[in-house]
Formats: sequence, structure tokens, C-alpha cells
Amino acid sequence: MSTNTSPRVLVIVASARPGRIGPAITDWFVRATSAEAVRSGVVVDIADLAEIGLPLFDEPDHPSGGVYVHEHTRAWSRRVAAADAFVIVTPEYNYGMPAVLKNALDFLYREWAWKPVGFVSYGNTSAGTRSVQMAKQVVTTLKMMPIGATVALRLADSTQDGQVLESAERDESARGVLRELLRVARATRSLRYDDVRGPVDGLSLAVAQADDLPELLVLQRCCWVQEAIANDTLDLAPLRETLDELRASTSDWRLWCVRRHGRLVAAVRARAHGSEWLIGRLMVAPDQAGNGIGSWLLSHVEGQAPAGTTHHALFTGRRSTRNIELYTRAGYVLAGDAPDEDSVRLTKNARR
Repeated sequence: MSTNTSPRVLVIVASARPGRIGPAITDWFVRATSAEAVRSGVVVDIADLAEIGLPLFDEPDHPSGGVYVHEHTRAWSRRVAAADAFVIVTPEYNYGMPAVLKNALDFLYREWAWKPVGFVSYGNTSAGTRSVQMAKQVVTTLKMMPIGATVALRLADSTQDGQVLESAERDESARGVLRELLRVARATRSLRYDDVRGPVDGLSLAVAQADDLPELLVLQRCCWVQEAIANDTLDLAPLRETLDELRASTSDWRLWCVRRHGRLVAAVRARAHGSEWLIGRLMVAPDQAGNGIGSWLLSHVEGQAPAGTTHHALFTGRRSTRNIELYTRAGYVLAGDAPDEDSVRLTKNARR
């Protein structure tokens, strides 16, 4: 589960054709599970692939690198990454799943991993179950975990006039899917968030989500007060950045957050620039400094560089001696091509 927010379940409407019944079935599933969701503190998000409108996969790099050039991919990445579990509402087309679903799955990689997925299928003779069997081959390759509980609707028996018929038994089956999803999501949480390998106890590491950003901005302001003092200036971008600007930055940068016993204590961002992996805004809460969290997080973000990266690069204030010492210990050297006289640029060859 997310370490600081309610668990999030993304319900994916997997049909995009005109006249589809998928949205009505999705609405039924959400209504049937609404009381269970409230009791469990679940946030349900509906992703209609027809409305999202992803083109046929058009990213030049492999999704496993997480480097996306198109905003439609970045937006889809943020939405999927924010989820703790998925429900796929899918019809069956010619013994298989819809192409729009396969395409949406193929756009991403890491964002799907170690998260449970349940299915609500619908169709005629087989109630869409052959679509689910095909989809399971794909989602398991993405390291997703299909649960046992499912709902399979035979349209002739389950719907009338484009709506799902009332059925207490069917509603209970839907609630069973949600309950099992949450149970598996809790069990696999440690696979998604590194809770045990940090330099101190109680750490969790995850890609930053939208709900993290206000708290991250507060941490950033706290951390850069020291930089302002060291460099004798308040004219520092991290102190001026607004929440809207931070949100906008997620279209270009990947952000990671570190929490300790639920509290946000560190963060970093990075993005690819040609063959360079540019690392920025590495921060650790002042009262947590000296515990090795910064070095640990720096090593982690270096490991997220995409294939083809030749070197890492970062910037800091010219008088930020503590930062420079940290980066030097990590193998960085002064590059001599800083953008202004108040900054220094450091680089490090990427491991091959």
C-alpha cells in the first residue's frame, strides 16, 4: 500500500468500441463495492481507456527504462504508478482480450510490478473468461499478481437494457474481488516499497505520487534553508518553487520519496538528457542527516538510469561543502562547466 495515503484501486475499462457496455458494468462494480471501499478506506479511480485515448505504442525507448518522451505516456505512468491494485473490466474479442487493453499494458513496465489485479469479464458463451486467460499471460510477465476471485458476467443472464441486473449474489462476488485485492496488496507491499534494506530502520522507498507533493515541497523548503545559509543567498530555485511548478515538473522528472515510519524524510528526482542521467534535488530532513540516507538514496537513483547512460550529473552550490564532500565520496568529480559562478557541476561515469 501507499505509505502515507489510503490504498488506491484503479478500475480499468478495457473496451473502447462504440456501443460498449463496459462503462455500465464498471459503474455496477463500483456501486456494489462502495460500502466495502469506505470501510477499508479505499480510493477508487476509474480509467476508461476510450477516454484516455492512448495511441498505438509510440515510445522510442523500452518501457522498462521508464524514460518517456510523450506526455500521454507520462500521464498514464503517473496514474498507474499511483495505484496499489487493479480491477480490469474486459470483454472478450475472438477468444482474447481487446487490443486497447494490450496496448495500455505494453506502454509501461515498472509501474505495474508487484501489484495484484482482479478481473470482471463479460461476454456471451464464455462470459469473457477466455479474455481473462489471455490477459493473465501478459500481466504475469509484467510481474502483476492475478487474484483468484473474479466476476464473469454472461450478458444474456446478467444484463438488461444496457444495465447489470440486481443480484445480491453478484454484488457479493464483486465485494469478494475487492477484499482479496486488498489482502494481496498488503501482503506484497514490501515488494513495492523497500522497507528493510536502508541504512536505518523504518525506511520505505517509492516513486513519488501526487499526494506526496505538498509534503515534499515543505521538506524541500526546510532542507534548502541550510543551502541558503551556506551560499549566502535566498535566490535558490528550490525555495521559490511552487506546488503547481512541482506538479508540472513530474512531466519531465521522475521523483522518489523516502519515508521513515510514515514520515517523509528524503527525496530525489532524475531525468535522462541524452546519454546523461541528471540527478536533482537530493534532500534529507535536517534531523535525519548523518544516518547514511542521502548516500543510500543517491545510489538508488543512479541505479534507475536507463540503458545507454554514460554518466550521472548533478549540481550544487559552490559553497555547499557538505554536499560536495558527499558527492565526492560517492565517486563524483567537479566537471568545470557549471551554469553560473555560484554553482558547481559534478559528474560520475555510469556503471556498465
